[in-house]
Amino acid sequence: MAGTYHNFIDGEWIASQSGREFENRNPADSDDRIGTFPESDRNDVAAAVAAATEAYKEWRLTPAPKRGDILRKAGDILNRQKDDLARAMTREMGKPVFETKGDVQEAIDTAYYSATETRRLFGYNAPSEMPNKMNLSFRMPIGVCGIITAWNFPMAVPSWKIFPALACGNTIVYKPSEDAPHSGNLLAEVLEEAGLPKGVFNVVHGGVECGEAIVDHPDVKVIGFTGSTDVGKAIASKAGAMNKKVSLEMGGKNAQIVMPDADLDLALEGVLWGAFGTTGQRCTATSRLILHEDIHDDFVNKLITKGAALKIGPGLEEGTEMGPVINEKQLDRIAEYVRIGREEDEATCVLGGDRAGEEDAKLGRGNFFLPTIFIGVTRDMRIATEEIFGPVLSVIKVSDLTEAIDILNDTEYGLSSSLYTANVNDAFRAIRDIEAGITYINVPTIGAEAHMPFGGVKGTGNGHREGGWTVFDIFTEWKTVYIDYSGSLQRAQIDNY
Repeated sequence: MAGTYHNFIDGEWIASQSGREFENRNPADSDDRIGTFPESDRNDVAAAVAAATEAYKEWRLTPAPKRGDILRKAGDILNRQKDDLARAMTREMGKPVFETKGDVQEAIDTAYYSATETRRLFGYNAPSEMPNKMNLSFRMPIGVCGIITAWNFPMAVPSWKIFPALACGNTIVYKPSEDAPHSGNLLAEVLEEAGLPKGVFNVVHGGVECGEAIVDHPDVKVIGFTGSTDVGKAIASKAGAMNKKVSLEMGGKNAQIVMPDADLDLALEGVLWGAFGTTGQRCTATSRLILHEDIHDDFVNKLITKGAALKIGPGLEEGTEMGPVINEKQLDRIAEYVRIGREEDEATCVLGGDRAGEEDAKLGRGNFFLPTIFIGVTRDMRIATEEIFGPVLSVIKVSDLTEAIDILNDTEYGLSSSLYTANVNDAFRAIRDIEAGITYINVPTIGAEAHMPFGGVKGTGNGHREGGWTVFDIFTEWKTVYIDYSGSLQRAQIDNY
C-alpha cells in the first residue's frame, strides 16, 4: 500500500511548507510505489531547527542515565519490531531481508551500547601544579546536530550518529536519503514510542536544498554526514567557514589480498560476500581483489563459478542472495564503468557486465545488475581507482605481499582492507603498513561491529570515528574546570617556578 508521508517536527507529522513532494518506489519493482514524501525547503528546516533548539534547553539538563533509559527502550522496540522493520527497509532499498535484519540489529546494538555509555561519559582529572587547587574536565553537549545519511544502511548508519548524539544531550535534525525516506519515519516512530520528548528528534525529507539548509543554518552546531566524497568535501568547506564541527564518512575503494598460504575456500567466501553483499553498495565493499600469482588462475576460476551461481532477485523473496541496485541512475553509472573497463587494453570482463533480467517479466521491473568480475586489471585503471558502488570486482595479480600492500594503498581512499594469510608475520606487517582505518585478517572488508571505531583515512574521512567509544568525541565538547581553594591568587607558571 502506498501512502503519503510527512516530516516529523516538534513531535508532529507535518507536510512540507512548499507543498512539493517526491515519490519513493521499490528498486526491485518499479510498479510498487511506497509513497510520497515532502520535498522540504529552508522553511521546513528552519522549523525543525527551532524545535530542536528549544528542546535542547531541557534535554541537555536531563541526567545522562535517564537519557540512556530512553535509548534502551528504543533498543527494546527495535528488537520487538525487527522483522517488520527489516521487510519495510528491504522494500524501499532492495537488499535481502537477511541483510536488513542485520541492519536493524546494528541499530539495536548501538542503542544498548549508547544507553550503557550514558553512565560512562567520563571526564579526566589531573593534579594541579599549584597547592590547594583541583583540575577537572567534563564532556558537555554541543547543541543541535544535523544528521545527513545515505540509503544503503537506512537504520544502522543513522543510529551510529543519532543514538550517541542523544546520549550526550544533543538534539537532532535528521535528513534521510531520498532513496530510503520511509526508514527515517520508522526510526522517528520508534523514538517517539520510547518516550523521547518533543523536538529532541526531528526528521525533514528532501534533496539538495534540504541538505544545504541544514548545513547552512547557524543554529546547527554539528554536522554528521555519510555519503560521497565530493559532497562531503563541499559540506566540510561550508561548515568550516562557519566554524562548525563536522564528521564525514565518505567513499572507499577497498581491497582484499589473498596469499598462497591462506585458507583459499575461506578467502573465496569472503570476497563473494565482500564484493556482492548489498549488491556492492557499501562504502566498505570489496571492489578490488589482489591475488598472488601462484593462486591467481585457480582462484579466479572458482570465483567465476561461485559468482555465476548467486541468486539474484527481489530482497523480499526467500533465497535471494543479491538484490537490486538502488535506482536507475546508479544502474547507468555501473554500466558506464563496465564500458570503461571493457575499453581498457588489458582488462577482461569474465563474468556479468550487463543488466540482469531484462527478458524476465519479474526482474525486468527492477534495477538488477549481474555480479561482474574483471581480470587483467592494473592499479592505474579507472575501475581500480574510482568508487563504482555496485557489484563490480577488479582482480589484480601480484608477485608478493610487498607489491600487494603497495597496490592496496595506491588509492585516494582508505576505509577498509583485508588480508587472507596463515603467516602471522605477514598479518602484522599488513596491520602496520596498510593505509586504512580498518584492517581485517582472514575476514572480508565488510563486517564492522557497533562497539568499535569506524572510519577511514585519506579521502574517506576527516579524522573522526563513528562507533565505539570514539563517537562520543564527535558529539561532545570538553570543558576544563579549575577549582582553587587556597584563598589567595595563584598564578600558574609564574608563582610555582
